[in-house]
Amino acid sequence: MIDILIMILCTIGAIFILIASIGIYKMPDFYARLSVTIKAATLGVGSILIGAALYFTEFSVTTKTIAIILFLFLTAPVAGYLIGKVAYVNGTKLWKHSIIDEMKNDPDSFCTAIKENEGEADQDTRAEDVKETR
Repeated sequence: MIDILIMILCTIGAIFILIASIGIYKMPDFYARLSVTIKAATLGVGSILIGAALYFTEFSVTTKTIAIILFLFLTAPVAGYLIGKVAYVNGTKLWKHSIIDEMKNDPDSFCTAIKENEGEADQDTRAEDVKETR
């Protein structure tokens, strides 16, 4: 009975990882690709690791797989969020059919402050360039 559960978990994990790889190819922009990859790959690897923990019933292996799952579920969404935010600040474009841009006017976000500071820095640099050419 436990073998069937292990096979089901590993198959579900492989399907989630397959969905993540297809999502990288099919999604229209960077942000959608990032979201699909983080979510599907985290669930896929997590279910495969649960299957491994059930297969290897030793305490040390089970503890390590649980620690890996916990670490993965805590760090992958945070890393995805930070990668997306850095991409937005660096000017990675949204898909042309995107309906909403939640980061555009977010006062709690550093994105608006960074873009404003970059604009001021560009203006200062341009002003110095104009002075130098005269």
